Amino acid sequence: MSATHLSCRRCGRDQPLAGIGTCPACFAPLDPIYDKGELHRSATREQIEAGPDSLWRYAPLLPVAPPADDRLSPGLTPLVTAPRLAAELGLAELWLKLDTANPTHSFKDRVVAVACAKAQELGLDTLACSSTGNLANAVAARAAAEGMDAVVFCPYDLEREKLVATAAYGAKLFAVRGSYDDCSRLTVELSFELPWGFVNVGLRSYYAEGSKTVAYEISEQLGWELPDVVVSPIASGSLISKVGRGFDDFLELGLVTGLRPRLVGAQAAGCAPVAAAFADGGRVRPIRPSTIVRSLAIGSPADGDAAVDAVRQSGGAIYAVPETDVGVEMAALAAATGVFGETAAGVTLGALRQAARDGTVQRSDRVVLLVTGDGLKTPGPVTDRFDPTEIAPDADALLAELGVVL
Repeated sequence: MSATHLSCRRCGRDQPLAGIGTCPACFAPLDPIYDKGELHRSATREQIEAGPDSLWRYAPLLPVAPPADDRLSPGLTPLVTAPRLAAELGLAELWLKLDTANPTHSFKDRVVAVACAKAQELGLDTLACSSTGNLANAVAARAAAEGMDAVVFCPYDLEREKLVATAAYGAKLFAVRGSYDDCSRLTVELSFELPWGFVNVGLRSYYAEGSKTVAYEISEQLGWELPDVVVSPIASGSLISKVGRGFDDFLELGLVTGLRPRLVGAQAAGCAPVAAAFADGGRVRPIRPSTIVRSLAIGSPADGDAAVDAVRQSGGAIYAVPETDVGVEMAALAAATGVFGETAAGVTLGALRQAARDGTVQRSDRVVLLVTGDGLKTPGPVTDRFDPTEIAPDADALLAELGVVL
């Protein structure tokens, strides 16, 4: 393993590779630090290509040892072209990264796999989290696969489709009378009292690193070339900032050709504190969410400022997408590509549409759009499209209805 210790993002103090969520001195996030010499020896194209068909092919670039038994195998999800949607947007080349192909149909399987490996290393027997839904599914499924207990804290009014799936895996589910931010505060408090592996609290330093594998896979799947633009939803801010870090890793190791991709971030207008901070040049200020995009409804994003910095340094932009556009864009993605993404995908496509319109994304760019979750989990915004025509079981009557003359 190449990781040597944790380092505070703000004050620079070092900490051991333990279950520590934040810096004890200033409470800022901690990031794993890697031995660069070891990475150059162990993270080569040849070694990666010879690795397992999962995110663990990038084990030297992750802060935990790979499990002996790679259960559920998240990662190495499809990267597919979307020519019809590209033409609609005025783009020459558009790719979709389909993390809907992960075991519980979202990118959260990546981060949970890494956090769980650390939890097991620490001897913990319970995985826990606060969640807007996708993480709940991933934690519950991973715990079931590993023979661990799972405890999940979700807002009480979250989409039922997500909560039923979480319960099916056998997790203990607490429906908190409040927002996601209330759930998050509760789990932070509980993390000091209970011997559980809270994946997005005490294990967050390891959990967040799993998102880098999205960038690694895109690079490898494009023939070790970097895209020009990557479009990502923003909730806590961890995904987009770690994707940026992933591209930087491959550039520093000399594994890829091309320039650092521009990052385009997407938030729903009803919960857009990161987009607002990007627009006004300040720091992220907490807000009270009011959005149908529950998977992105984090009013106090832990890595919001990191997301702003990553996007700004890449030369990209962050957009707030109107709530009324979410269902429209979900349907547009499905109709043009055959990919039914959740509400976050509607926001992400809406941001790409704005970026193409204002010139942030150029026609000649090679663009990758992240589809981070499955639309079957959040079908509400497109239910107005369901309007079947009732007919009798009579072929002649149908032909007459269609105006077919025999």
